[in-house]
Amino acid sequence: MMGWVVFGAFALLVIALLLLIRFPRRLWTLPAMAIMLAGAGYAWQGQPGLPDHPVEGVASVRPLDPDLIAVREGLFGRFNFDYSYFMAADAMTRAGAPQLAATVMLGAVRKAPGDPGLWAGLGLAMAEHDGDQLSPAARYAFDKAVELNPSHPGPPFYHGIALARSGDLEGARREWGKALQLTPKDASYRNDMVAVMLKLDPGLAEAARQAPAAAPAR
Repeated sequence: MMGWVVFGAFALLVIALLLLIRFPRRLWTLPAMAIMLAGAGYAWQGQPGLPDHPVEGVASVRPLDPDLIAVREGLFGRFNFDYSYFMAADAMTRAGAPQLAATVMLGAVRKAPGDPGLWAGLGLAMAEHDGDQLSPAARYAFDKAVELNPSHPGPPFYHGIALARSGDLEGARREWGKALQLTPKDASYRNDMVAVMLKLDPGLAEAARQAPAAAPAR
């Protein structure tokens, strides 16, 4: 019922304001009608009969992975155009606003529509915004990133992260396999890529441990 109390206080405030500014009494039917319509709308849409309850804070978003940030800087560079947008999106994620992080990356691809790194970042941001589900928009962003540069390891790597978070580990492994094939053997960020994969798919580490034992004896 607190909603009606707040609404009543608001109505009294409006009346006091009208008296203060000496609103013409012959026109009082207009604000009275507005208040009545607002009350009717609240009763219809606002569910004022619901019991009061404390307001809960916004659920915290997963912490940023330092290994993933290191890979991103290796894949897409640091202190460049891409970096500024990625940092802004990181700030939104830290603030618990994944929808704003996706908005930042959407603005990035509008500024640089030919940048595969930004499209890959948009795909991952949109997937996180959608509760780690790959919406058609997120899939389009990943496909666009690959289309712009098929030989870049970043898009399949990011696509694999999104797939792993959605629960599709088989699909994630396929994408990560492509990413590793496209990554130079001596790349400084290659070990960080593997570290991110193992965090998201512990089964990879178990498979690697069992591989030598499963090999047939000569």
